[in-house]
Formats: sequence, C-alpha cells, structure tokens
Amino acid sequence: MRQITLPGIRMMARQARGQIDRIFLHWTAGHYGQPFPDYHVNIDADGSLYTAASSLTQTLAHTWRQNTGSVGVAILCCYNGNTNSLGPEPPTVQQVETMAQVVAILCEELGLPIDIAAVRTHAEQADIDGYGPATTCERWDLLFLSDNDRSPGGDIIRGKAIWYQQNGIGG
Repeated sequence: MRQITLPGIRMMARQARGQIDRIFLHWTAGHYGQPFPDYHVNIDADGSLYTAASSLTQTLAHTWRQNTGSVGVAILCCYNGNTNSLGPEPPTVQQVETMAQVVAILCEELGLPIDIAAVRTHAEQADIDGYGPATTCERWDLLFLSDNDRSPGGDIIRGKAIWYQQNGIGG
C-alpha cells in the first residue's frame, strides 16, 4: 500500500481513459488507518489517499459482479457500524470532501458524467443487484453519511463532486 496524491490519481485516470465506465463508492467497515487492497483508492480519516493498485484498470474485488471496467473508491471507516449508528469511527468531513474530489477528478479524466449511472455507492448498486438496504441489507455502504443526517450519501457525494468539478478544485 502506498500513499498517493490527487495529482497522482489524475494521472492514473488519464492512463485508464476509455477502459473504465463506472465508479463504485464504499466504506470499508473497518478502522481509520486500515486500508484494504480491494479498492483502487482508500481515503483515511484525515483525507490521506492510499492505493495498492498499479493501474485503475486492474480488476479488484470491491463490488459483487461489477468489478470489470470499474474503479472502487473507499473511505476507511464505520467499524462496528450498523443501520442505526455508523459506530465509533463514522465518515469524517475530510473523507467525504476528499471522496467528492476524487470522484470529480476520476469523472473528468475518464470522460464520465457525475450521475448515478456512472457513479454509485455500494448501497445503490447492491439494491439494483438485490442485496442492498431495500432487501437483505448485506451492503449499505454510504446509504447515509452521518447519524444526524440520513440524506442519501450518494446524492451528497455526487453533488459535491459536481461542485468541485465546476470550480476546478482537486489535483
């Protein structure tokens, strides 16, 4: 696992243009400071970025049956969380902002729109595939981002990513 910067992610995305058609957003359900090699980009509590991938085109095991041609981005959080509480290590403001910046950069460089067809949380994809919050609730990543605000996490992150892209912010 190596640390990476937003400009580094931009470079990786440029190299993968035309080979990626979706981005899936996750949380690890682990601890802050505990990155996983299942995701192309890991975002720690302070917004630090990590990757084990040498290319965004590598097929990693982040989203059931959806890994080919997709990028997995995860925030390191939500250890011991459940649908009633995000636990003692919820998403930090910095993680959410950094995730939105990463999405803005990826979509810009990969030539993808920032919409639900191209950028989905694991909860949104799991609902489509029949194992999400609307059914078995096996995967509910980013269903909401705060115990105090149950607004859809995917809508919030996509909205922030659009703002970052329109304002030229991010690597």
